[in-house]
Order: sequence, then structure tokens, then C-alpha cells
Amino acid sequence: MLTTPRLRMRMLEARDFEEYAALHSDFEVTRFTTRTQLSRMDAWKHLAMIVGHWHLRGFGMWGVEELASGKLVGRVGFHEPDGWPDFELGWTIGREFWGKGYATEAARAALKHAFGEMGRDRVISLIDPLNARSLSVAQKLGETIEDHFDLDGHRLIVYGIRKETFDAQL
Repeated sequence: MLTTPRLRMRMLEARDFEEYAALHSDFEVTRFTTRTQLSRMDAWKHLAMIVGHWHLRGFGMWGVEELASGKLVGRVGFHEPDGWPDFELGWTIGREFWGKGYATEAARAALKHAFGEMGRDRVISLIDPLNARSLSVAQKLGETIEDHFDLDGHRLIVYGIRKETFDAQL
């Protein structure tokens, strides 16, 4: 578990399903990630995949809770399924919480964890070029464009950051 001044980042659990399903039923939230609203069944499968990633890889996405309200605001963390280009940091925040800086705050805590406790020297983020909010988060984190990656017919920008670059910002 990680904690920031406004957020708690913890493993997602079955008790999070209702909020998780609601978040992923909003097309404005999912249009650049799953690229479609998720049905309850698909949201359950997606949640199971997120939880399973922790067991298969030893790391994954955290559920992000707002400390003040206890609400699940989204998910932030790491993803590296088979065939992925590298160790990825990703974020998805519910529309109700957009504009509060939560994605940047949680992603910064995740990067600190990756470069510290996890011993990583590089982290990437795959971002749709039309996703202005995520592009802004990546830039605030100090990530820069490194490459492109084609995923299911979509060309994504590979943003990346190295440990020494991140450490120089602290």
C-alpha cells in the first residue's frame, strides 16, 4: 500500500467491484484504455485481470482511494503482460475526480516506488495521442516521447522516464 497526502493506493478487492464497474461503464473514462464501456461482466473480468497481474508478476495496478471520502477514484500502477514493450505505468481516473491532480499525484508515488523499492531503472507509459489528459500527466511526471507502439490497430506513443531523470526532479 502507498499513501500520498490525499490518496491511498492499495490492491483492488472484490468489495471494490461496484465502484470499479461504475467507473468503467463511463465511455469518457474508458475511451482511451479499454476503448469501450464495460458491461458488468466485462468489468468483473477486467478487475480479475488486474488482481491476477499481482499474482503472476508480483506487481500491478492499485485501486486509488480518496482519503477524505474513502471513494475509489480509479486505478494507477504497473502493467507488463506477455508481449508488452516494457514495464508500464498507467492510470485511469473516474470523471468525477478529473482536474484534481489525482492521476499525477498517484503516478508520482508509483514512480517513486518503482525506482526505489522495486529497483527499476526505466518506466514507460503507453498513451493514445488523442488523450490530452494523459499526455499532460506524463509530461508533468517528466516522461518524454521515446517511441511508438501498435496495439490492436491503435498507434500509441511510448513515453518513458529513467530513474536518474526522476530523481533529479525531487
